[in-house]
Amino acid sequence: MKKILSSVFIILAFIKLYSQNTYVFFGSFNRDKTTEGIYVYELDTIKGKLSKVTSVKGILNPSFLTLSLNGKYVFACTESKTKNAGSVSSFAFNPTDKKLTFINSQKSGGENPVYVTAHQNGKWLINGNYTEGSVSVYPVLENGSIQPAVQNFQFLEGSINPGRQERSHIHSTIFSPNFDYIFLPDLGADKIRSYHFENEKHEPLSPAEPPFTQAVLGSGPRHLTFHPNGKYAYCIEEMGGAVSVYGYDKGKLTPIQRIDTHSEKFKEDFESSDVHISPDGLFLYASNRGVENNIAIFSIQNDGKLKTVGYQPTKGKHPRVFAIDETGKFVIVTNAQSGDAFVFRRNAETGLLKKVGKRVKIRAVSSVQIRRY
Repeated sequence: MKKILSSVFIILAFIKLYSQNTYVFFGSFNRDKTTEGIYVYELDTIKGKLSKVTSVKGILNPSFLTLSLNGKYVFACTESKTKNAGSVSSFAFNPTDKKLTFINSQKSGGENPVYVTAHQNGKWLINGNYTEGSVSVYPVLENGSIQPAVQNFQFLEGSINPGRQERSHIHSTIFSPNFDYIFLPDLGADKIRSYHFENEKHEPLSPAEPPFTQAVLGSGPRHLTFHPNGKYAYCIEEMGGAVSVYGYDKGKLTPIQRIDTHSEKFKEDFESSDVHISPDGLFLYASNRGVENNIAIFSIQNDGKLKTVGYQPTKGKHPRVFAIDETGKFVIVTNAQSGDAFVFRRNAETGLLKKVGKRVKIRAVSSVQIRRY
């Protein structure tokens, strides 16, 4: 009898494993609340095909999406690139009935919100506003409702490029591996700002020591990601067309390398955008927009440094944001200007990418997140 029950449990476990569904969430610069703003697709994890399951109207320009750790809630930067406006919005996602339902919104505390991140405990949300160079901190209730901001930090100083760096431009908000620090790449000031995060305080952010890491002048730090081992951080620089590699320890970043994201034939007009590391920690991927429109692929050495592997065209224009699924099997790229998304299968041994599935057309697609349920 015990053997029979054991076999039943094993069978049920396999059924549960293979019944899991992978969903892909896309944001867009829809420019009109009467049109679709956020799209949800299901990913066929065998063939790499995307199939639309639902979408949401009634919101404007969801430029960036993030998910709560448990996958129940989708948070979005909304009213981006909208004069005298800006908000962060919350949605509930039910994988059983495949519905995405609006919960609420709060003002972003600055114009043009571009990045939002959630604490692993689900109780906090931090948003970065590009145009005004500011950051806002929000408590989040258990039901996913965003509460009014409890902190807002405004930054003013710029850097050496008067056309792009006339003032601070916060471009992302990234938690440290232990969620005890937050890092704020500031494209306008050529700094990676840092704050200590104390979860139990009513106002959780306080300046770290040091309060920032100086980037190369004119480089324009944009997005940042940490290695799975927690020892290294990688910042992609939009204006410099490079990735800067840092050693990481207890809130401090120490520079160890800076490497171009572009091949030698491209000498200027860099528009590097997004950066991610494969779950196995062996490869780093960085997107280049502008004239390149590709993903630069790097192998990660034992000392954290990068070595160029190759480049993968994204099959469209302006690859603003991309994502890697938790298995490391697929990379999904969004091309904002050509209004499309593509799925690429990742070779775990070489790091190289190969397009699979068909082009998915999404007008002015702005961002993507992948989650298995």
